[in-house]
Amino acid sequence: MAQHLSTREIDFFLPVHRVISRWKNGLRVPIERPLFPGYVFVKANRKDRVRILEVPGVHSIVGVGREPTPLPYEEMEVLRRGVRLLNVEPHPFLKAGERVLIRHGPLEGMTGIVVRQKNNVRVILSIDLIMKSISVELDAQDLEIVGQDSSTFAYVCP
Repeated sequence: MAQHLSTREIDFFLPVHRVISRWKNGLRVPIERPLFPGYVFVKANRKDRVRILEVPGVHSIVGVGREPTPLPYEEMEVLRRGVRLLNVEPHPFLKAGERVLIRHGPLEGMTGIVVRQKNNVRVILSIDLIMKSISVELDAQDLEIVGQDSSTFAYVCP
């Protein structure tokens, strides 16, 4: 699909994460898998709609009826920068939990939901429009509970 989008000169973003795949012969090979299976983000004008829908493998464009719904540009740019620099992996979409603001690092400014996994702090970042989430490992010191004043509150892992 990426080759087809490039050929059509459509700017796209396919965030990936690395996993180790174990073959039948025991060989372990790192492979890249889509972070949001089934979704490719495109930066395009409304006039590009038909060209995008003609790409093999494209089922539809997320939106209401025939009108695409854009994702916030800033959110996509932060995600683009952060995915390359951090250990990210897909995570089930969550609606409830402790919301935090990321205060430092490549994902600074994004908000997410805190979960614990294997003695580390992981934050679930969600894109509500497509109901997809990723989890990223962060330092607890880089997080601030949303709505709390950082000068009077320090996030502590239980």
